Amino acid sequence: MQTSTTSRREPLQTPRAAGVAGIVFALLIAAAIVLIRLGIPQGADTVSYQAPDPSRRSAVKWALLLVPFAGIFFLWFVGAVRSHVGEAEDRFVATVYLGSAVVFTATMFSAAAVASALLATSHPAGTSPSRPTWDFGQHLAYTLMIEYAMRMAAVFVCSTSVIGHRLGIMPRWLTLLGFLSALVLLFVSASVPWSELVFPAWSLLLSVYILMESFRRSATAPDPEPAA
Repeated sequence: MQTSTTSRREPLQTPRAAGVAGIVFALLIAAAIVLIRLGIPQGADTVSYQAPDPSRRSAVKWALLLVPFAGIFFLWFVGAVRSHVGEAEDRFVATVYLGSAVVFTATMFSAAAVASALLATSHPAGTSPSRPTWDFGQHLAYTLMIEYAMRMAAVFVCSTSVIGHRLGIMPRWLTLLGFLSALVLLFVSASVPWSELVFPAWSLLLSVYILMESFRRSATAPDPEPAA
């Protein structure tokens, strides 16, 4: 009896938590991407070899501070959605969904750690950095973030859209938008700057939809009958 009560309670509580966590994640990761792009606007391949501008270093440092919190809220979002779907999800798709989320988070953390270490140890104050160290650190951080993390994000978006379509919990337009976003992240993000913002934009749209649906269901849910 207690198990059935818990299962009836989850659909009203979990989506709202997922929506809030997803909105916070989308805003944080979008801010981090924008700050990194502004801090190193030309990317790792064409940035000039010189001491980093203080304002750009500050922008990158702020971006790196946001990444861990974005990862925390992303995992909260993933856990809340998975808890809501529960036993209804297909095991194969659920494994891809959870695995891509974990790998995406780990890859973003690795890219942030590399960039942070590069800024902290690449050169003493007032001197130019060692060019091999500088080039290696930049290329490694950008490769992890743009090529690997965004492709894992594409897998996550695609698997989420598949789950939402199969269970009928996502509208058709949002499912198609998810597949389109996955294609952009998979094939375009590595070569077109700023296209990685597709992922936080999709996450924000999905989270807002989940939150609105949660409030709508709460408003239309019948009042519980008083106990006899």
